[in-house]
Amino acid sequence: MNSGGNGTVQENIRVRFGQLQTTMIAKGYAWFDNGDYNLNLVGIRTRDNRANTFNDRLAVAFRTVERPHLFVFDCTTDPGVYWREQPINLEGTAIVKPGQYRGLWQLGKHQGKYDALVQRGLVTVYRDNNKDAVLDMLYMPEERGHFGINCHRASAEGTSSTVNRWSAGCQVLANPDDFALLMALCRKAAALYGNSFTYTLLDEGDLWTP
Repeated sequence: MNSGGNGTVQENIRVRFGQLQTTMIAKGYAWFDNGDYNLNLVGIRTRDNRANTFNDRLAVAFRTVERPHLFVFDCTTDPGVYWREQPINLEGTAIVKPGQYRGLWQLGKHQGKYDALVQRGLVTVYRDNNKDAVLDMLYMPEERGHFGINCHRASAEGTSSTVNRWSAGCQVLANPDDFALLMALCRKAAALYGNSFTYTLLDEGDLWTP
């Protein structure tokens, strides 16, 4: 099993292949385990609702010739403080609701600039509209639709430490080398299974503990 990631290792979330698989199955989510490079893309959100850092995880789990592989990248699953305080949408800043979104992404261009995973399926978001730095999800209105919730990188040069404008709701990796590896894996998977990727977002507390 491989644990990837060039970003700063955060000690608050530690992920294992079997733990992730057990959690997904226990929650009734699809777990792709048939064939090489059949990717499971799983975001894991920390409990910290004030952070403006890349303190979440994107786990990429798959098998090759019956051997499991797991890469875990530093990311944010939350919008940065800049967009929390200055929402783009009049209804409020988008915060992806935990759940599984079948066929959410496909390979494409983020803002027409570089290869990324771009939204093609429906996603449910909370709308946080009180314009402060705290992520508010409890009792917030929900909306389901196409909102440009992509998976992309922050800076093209070096590891980013602060989210700010890098995410207005997208799932964003801190390190460009991590992102390049993710894209290589997605291209491999797309050649085998088609250009469609399911995304699952978990809360930190969802992870099964033996």
